[in-house]
Amino acid sequence: MTSEILSAINILTRPVNEASAQSSHHEALLAALGANKALLLDQLQSNSSFQEVRRLREDVKEAAEWFCSETEDVTWSFVQECLILLLALSRHLTVELEHFQQAPPPLSVKLRTPEMAPPLPPDVLSVSQQKTLGAAFQFVVCLGLCPYLAAGVGVPLSRRSAFGAMVEKVVYREVSPPATRRLLTTTRVLLQLAEQSSLATLVFTRHLGDVMAALCQLGFQPQREDGRLLSADECRVCKKALKDLLGKVYQPIIIKELLILQGGPKQSAPAGSSGGPSGRAGLGSAPAWLRRLCGQMLSERLMQPNGVQAVIRAVLEGGTGGDSDWRKCDAVARILVACPQQSTSADDYFRLVCPQILDLLHLRDKLTAQQFQRVATRAALSVVLERPGLAQQHLLRPVLSPLHSCITASSAEHPQEAVEESALTRCLEDVYKIWVVGNSPSEVLLAALEEVLPVIFTVFCFTKQNVSHLRATCQEVLLWYLSRSETSSALSALRQLSGLQEPKNNVSADFHFAAGSDGGVRLTCRKSCSDGEDELYEKLSGEQWRLECLMQLLAELKDSDLPGDFFLELLQELTSWTSDEHRVDEEEVDVASMTLLEVEQQLLGRADRQAQRLVLLQVLAVMVECLQHSQLLRRTSQVVDFMVSLLQRACVGPDMSSGWNPIESQTLSMGMGLVATLLSAPQLGAEEYSCMSRLLPPLETVSLRHPDALIQEMASNLRAVIATHGAYRPENLTAAAGRFSRNAETKPKKKKEVESETDTPEIPVSSSRFLPASSQKPSPTGTVGRSSADVPYPPDNKPLSDWLLEACDPDVPTRAFALRILTQMVQRRDPKLIQAQEKVLTLFMENLEHEDSFVYLSAIQGLAVLADSYPDRILERLLKDFQHGPSLPSSKRERSLESRLKVGEVLMRASRAMGELAPHLGRPLVGVFLQGTRDVDQSVRASSLSNLGEICQRLDFSLGPLAQEVRTGQNPAYSRAQRLPNIQPYRTQVCCYWV
Repeated sequence: MTSEILSAINILTRPVNEASAQSSHHEALLAALGANKALLLDQLQSNSSFQEVRRLREDVKEAAEWFCSETEDVTWSFVQECLILLLALSRHLTVELEHFQQAPPPLSVKLRTPEMAPPLPPDVLSVSQQKTLGAAFQFVVCLGLCPYLAAGVGVPLSRRSAFGAMVEKVVYREVSPPATRRLLTTTRVLLQLAEQSSLATLVFTRHLGDVMAALCQLGFQPQREDGRLLSADECRVCKKALKDLLGKVYQPIIIKELLILQGGPKQSAPAGSSGGPSGRAGLGSAPAWLRRLCGQMLSERLMQPNGVQAVIRAVLEGGTGGDSDWRKCDAVARILVACPQQSTSADDYFRLVCPQILDLLHLRDKLTAQQFQRVATRAALSVVLERPGLAQQHLLRPVLSPLHSCITASSAEHPQEAVEESALTRCLEDVYKIWVVGNSPSEVLLAALEEVLPVIFTVFCFTKQNVSHLRATCQEVLLWYLSRSETSSALSALRQLSGLQEPKNNVSADFHFAAGSDGGVRLTCRKSCSDGEDELYEKLSGEQWRLECLMQLLAELKDSDLPGDFFLELLQELTSWTSDEHRVDEEEVDVASMTLLEVEQQLLGRADRQAQRLVLLQVLAVMVECLQHSQLLRRTSQVVDFMVSLLQRACVGPDMSSGWNPIESQTLSMGMGLVATLLSAPQLGAEEYSCMSRLLPPLETVSLRHPDALIQEMASNLRAVIATHGAYRPENLTAAAGRFSRNAETKPKKKKEVESETDTPEIPVSSSRFLPASSQKPSPTGTVGRSSADVPYPPDNKPLSDWLLEACDPDVPTRAFALRILTQMVQRRDPKLIQAQEKVLTLFMENLEHEDSFVYLSAIQGLAVLADSYPDRILERLLKDFQHGPSLPSSKRERSLESRLKVGEVLMRASRAMGELAPHLGRPLVGVFLQGTRDVDQSVRASSLSNLGEICQRLDFSLGPLAQEVRTGQNPAYSRAQRLPNIQPYRTQVCCYWV
């Protein structure tokens, strides 16, 4: 009978010709509705196929107390017939579905194969049937619900279509039953029909907003006592129906409809409106009671579990990701931060909402994660800005909890692992999204991040030694803090990270970071080291590595004055050592008049000061070595501050008449060359000269007291130029600037540039790292490990013989510069040098034993290039020297070990440059390095292991018969590597090539 009922509904809801209806105004529409109803009644009486439909219709009609047969309104009479037929269909489908569920399965169902579809229940409707029902529901809503909504409640029909505007005018409200009763009847019947699942889909997918608007008006609209048409029980039933409806429908849809009902700001009535019921108010002019009601219901949706996601999905679902969607994200963030009036307290509200905001940061669905994470970031930043106290308690503290656990971890509570890898990974990613991506620095955010900054830096240092996806995240977070915080806070943080100041919150001493299985890190309990020397070496190497990592961070601050400010602060501290306070510290103390406790305190205090000074010198040395001078001294004021510090140290130092240390003289000369370069600029303003005027007093002191006549003259000339604002400019000023520029050209490459030229891992394992500390002292120019690529190829037309002579010059800078020129001549295969190949080789080998790093590193580079250009002969010589020590007659036996290690460095660089010749040239190197792993000296063994890993990589592991010898676990070299303190920081990289 389902088809018959739908046929009857189809007769009643035949399409109305809108054009004809409009042409004859409203009478045609009313006539069409009346004609359809009359045709239906006639068919029910005359057509035998509708006999069961007629009987069922009569039963439903008798049970409908609301049915009014005497109404004079054609539209309401039509709506009543639609409702009766829809209720008849619902009753029939319910009965059929019960029989279907209770009846035993037929034989065909029992014999059904897995490929066969299950039988359809009787309430499943075809597409054409759904279309018929959709038209019926549309007539019911347009004629029986929307016209009776109060002004501002719901979306008016006039805003939906031209036909809807006409429908509003044909409704006759003055006759019985009253408009409120009609609205109540239609709403009740629609909710009753929605109890049947197949009909509920049609009602709620198209008319949910209208039903919600009707329930809000029926249950919550204020009414005058004398005009009340609904009883208290009827209002209570409507309220309960609305509550049930809000709870069982998909929450984002509910929230979207509530936002529509709540409307926008109030609008004035349009000009020419009648102001009566038909003159509906403009869209968005919802009455105050409805706005309050929708706000309350929205707050309830928000504060329930997963309410934040429901609100966001309601606003953002279906977006395209354009600019409008980004504005929506910011709008939703503002909604989340606003504490609703219905909440008992702001603390309770944010306790519920903040965890949901953080959950938005962890979505894995790429299609929604971007927008959701933006909302979460903006909401978190808004909470921090507007509610800093609550943000600290409910937002920042939970985010940073894993990092705080790294500080407070106890071996008694966590004997093995204190913080899991997943927790640390999520924590650092959340910090990156809120702090870096949000990029809204505030005192609260900076202070919270400052508390855990040492932990993040420790993680960063660990990831630089291993392959980890957290390396870039940690680096961005650290750079964000250093670039966004106040200069004083950033400098204090740098002092802590560099070891000059004890960190406030460092990783617990009993724990250290270890590699995680998913590429992250985890905090595990540190195993005690029985060997005191190994423990000391691990501590010292760790401190050195942290300094190198810190310099890499500072090198990334391209357009920041922070590296220069930090450098100048350390120089000022260094200057204070030569002051009166330093000299008093070095005076002999009369211990006879002191107690033992006072003597102990005096000695411990002096030891602490000495240790602090050593750390300061180490930090300064690493900064000068790793950072370009253009980054350390970016602005003129920084150059002036540097020179003031340098000249003040010269003025308060030892008596100049007794002579100066050559290194200090060379440094002072280079500093003056830097000032001369600034003064040689084509245009200098009064501001620059005013800044440089601070140099006048110390320059005068140096020009009068320094024992070196050239430095005296240079100081006097610089003072005259600054004092006259460039009016007086001596001829030798340009020459001094030129000398400084040539020295600056030999500035070492940054570590990143050196690493990019090789195929080595992140931390290049070089044999020079295993040299004794005595051979690593700085050169007179303060540079170590410079590259020949930075030296201009010959600056003049000197013959080869002159360069060979200068390579033997006792002056270190001259000798090193000549060695670099000879290296470039080898690279360019200069014909004259090819003829003097033997002399150049001998010269490089002799300089290899020089004690100054500026010289022997230049010789190492030259030998590596020579071995690359003429491998057959040069490699044979180098391998013999690596095995048995230097073969030159002038070689000193006590320096044999250092020379072997330097030759090992040459072989390592030559291995890198072999390329496709590695299989041909690398076999002898493998044999020699394997023998070196059994050497009695641990430094040679460490160097051999490093070089062995390098050559194995160049050979693409095609070792042939040597594979078994080199393989991890069976080669005694690997077991020795486990015990070598020198190889500990590089063990993973040395052995990762072995398979």
